[in-house]
Amino acid sequence: MIRTQSLSKTAVTPTHRVDILKGIDLHIPRGQFVAIMGPSGSGKSTLLGLLAGLDTPSSGQVILDGADITALAEDELALVRGRKIGFVFQAYQLIPTLTAEENVLLPYELAGGDNVEPSRARELLDLVGLADRRDHYPVQLSGGEQQRVALARAFMVRPPILMADEPTGNLDSVNGSHILDLLLTLNRREQTTLVLVTHDPQLAAHADRRITLRDGLIVEDVSK
Repeated sequence: MIRTQSLSKTAVTPTHRVDILKGIDLHIPRGQFVAIMGPSGSGKSTLLGLLAGLDTPSSGQVILDGADITALAEDELALVRGRKIGFVFQAYQLIPTLTAEENVLLPYELAGGDNVEPSRARELLDLVGLADRRDHYPVQLSGGEQQRVALARAFMVRPPILMADEPTGNLDSVNGSHILDLLLTLNRREQTTLVLVTHDPQLAAHADRRITLRDGLIVEDVSK
């Protein structure tokens, strides 16, 4: 489902060069739940951004479901992201002028209404316990509720791949645990490939596989 070949990312400033990722070779099969860990500055979020096509590598390839996304034009890449990848971020990134239901519907509308019915938005909000909050705006929701809306939105178009960057990082332990349970429940139900960046070893313990980065390199790759 996801493969990288000699994936590298370098940041260059007028005074110095920083090698953020140094030739990452990685294969993630369909349906696997992978947790990416490592200290701050190890390259975790950079790797996730490259896998999702949100950033461009300095060299190497990212192949998603057989397609080399590093060779795609921006409009083609946007189409792949819209149809194949769901996102959950630490900062919920909801549109403040849209209701909860409208936020969940957004990927469906951006994808041109392909593959799913709009009624799925209400089904997902019901699954995450927000059926009675669908007409509320983000400012009217707690942090935990906003992240539940973001979770529902990520699964709206049944993406084969879900990527999550510290999805519980802004939440207290109770809400964080609830979001993790919902994420795992939805992921099993939808049978997605899940790639999750986290600092939390308890969250990573639920993964099928744990990859640890340090200084832009994979230093550990452990499967259950």
